Amino acid sequence: MLTVAPYTKSKRTSSGKISCGACENTKCLVKKNLKVFETSGFLEQKNEIFCKKGQQFIIEGAPVNGLFFTLQGKVKVFRTGINGKEQIVRFAKDGEIIGHRGFGTEEYYSIGAIALEDTVLCYFSKDALQKALRENPEFTYDMMLFYANELNRSESKVKSLSQMTVRERVVDTLLYINRKFGDLNGFLNLPLSRKEYADYAGTSEEQVIRVFSALKKEGLIVASGKKIGITDIALLKKEISEHNFFLDS
Repeated sequence: MLTVAPYTKSKRTSSGKISCGACENTKCLVKKNLKVFETSGFLEQKNEIFCKKGQQFIIEGAPVNGLFFTLQGKVKVFRTGINGKEQIVRFAKDGEIIGHRGFGTEEYYSIGAIALEDTVLCYFSKDALQKALRENPEFTYDMMLFYANELNRSESKVKSLSQMTVRERVVDTLLYINRKFGDLNGFLNLPLSRKEYADYAGTSEEQVIRVFSALKKEGLIVASGKKIGITDIALLKKEISEHNFFLDS
């Protein structure tokens, strides 16, 4: 049984769906534009999808049918590279969009997505979203800004990674996870395998293990199984300050 979405019955619609008005994800583009959707019927077309930890809900190469908005949970977004090697594009949390890289003119998803914990997703079909974009300039403008920001982050990451050493890429990954998900009881609030760290940093699992070992010896991180804690954020930031680590939030 899923242990997510602690929304009371009063916050759900008559159909049992969680009301967008009661949603706490203020950065969600749908939530931000609730007023323009009041009379359009768009919100009634929302579907909720419940994913268990480890469940894949977007298959890379599958036909694009719509967009997902994370109501609650954590998600890994990835794509397959040369020789079938997985490259993690980003991690998503509450209120964030998943599947937007395939939305628009493309017919197939260029990425895959897996729930890293029990997760609830809000789903809108491609047809419903295209109609909403045509009819609501405010929503279209916000979506345009979202894509512009995503492109800026993507370009900045590619530029930085091409100039970083392996150690700097691993440090950058630790800081990114810390910025995005925060700290829980002294450890990053997203337990990842060493392979997942490597798949995001663009290196090998063996290299990640070596860097983690060095960082532990230097007193910069602590580790307990999959859990990693940062003991000196300032020093880690200083290591990659010339690469503008803050661009990827």
